[in-house]
Amino acid sequence: MTLLWIAIAVLLLPALWLLVSPLRNARALHEQQRQFEANDVSDEQNVAIFKRRLASLEAAHERGDIDVERFEEDRLELERSLLEDTAVREQRPLKPAHAGRLAVPLIMVAVVAVSVVWYQQKGAEGDLILLAVRQAVQQDPEGSLDMYIERMQLQAERQPNNPNVWGTLFPLYRETGQMPQAVGALERLIEIEGRLPPLLAQLAQIRFFMAGRELTDEVQALVDETLAKDPNEPTVLGMLGLHAFDNGDYEQATDRWRRAVANSADTDTAASLREAIRIAQERMSAASEGPEENVDEVVNSHALK
Repeated sequence: MTLLWIAIAVLLLPALWLLVSPLRNARALHEQQRQFEANDVSDEQNVAIFKRRLASLEAAHERGDIDVERFEEDRLELERSLLEDTAVREQRPLKPAHAGRLAVPLIMVAVVAVSVVWYQQKGAEGDLILLAVRQAVQQDPEGSLDMYIERMQLQAERQPNNPNVWGTLFPLYRETGQMPQAVGALERLIEIEGRLPPLLAQLAQIRFFMAGRELTDEVQALVDETLAKDPNEPTVLGMLGLHAFDNGDYEQATDRWRRAVANSADTDTAASLREAIRIAQERMSAASEGPEENVDEVVNSHALK
């Protein structure tokens, strides 16, 4: 994290330099503007231009190029233009060269403060902390899942609204057999991320196994909600296939698993489901006297992933 804040400071330096640089040139610019206003000869130039145009107009009148009426109109227009160009304009006195110096430090502080607050709100500071926690556990000679879980629980207290905290804790609890805690982490993740089909499917699946692979009312409600949002959600379809297999409905199990394979992005899970389909098809096509293959080992190897 120290390196992160150093990097942020380095990025802020050019912005602060741009804010300070006008102060360094303020005195020279003030002197240039003062001299320009003191030596302003624009009025004299306008009068000279008026005289040249008037002389040209009079020469044209003497040559007979224009009549008296046209001459008077053009002369009146020249005089009106001269009055407009030489009208007295009030100029505000120049401010001292050091005017506004106090505002610059305030703006600099505001830029730094806004940048830090914005990063804390919109940046990935929390995720970088999670990465640091993981690396620290991996590099610790005594690092373990229990240590990782303990440190992630501490981060959950500090970052209760960071979905990546709960997304990390959920599989850790599940892999260590802490199913109630896994459910709690997943439900918290759903509160933050919304009731997304993949998350609902995982919640339905873990409750399904906690209920002894029974479709309880709670599990069925989650299944219905998931399929209403995504009829091809592979996790739910795989779970329904396993339930059908347990009840001897091998045809339905095969159908559900095939749909799950078609929509699964995990190659290992798809391979396990294909093996389960093979076993279910054997159960349908032949009634052998030998020991039946157990589909549990095939499907359960990836069911909770």
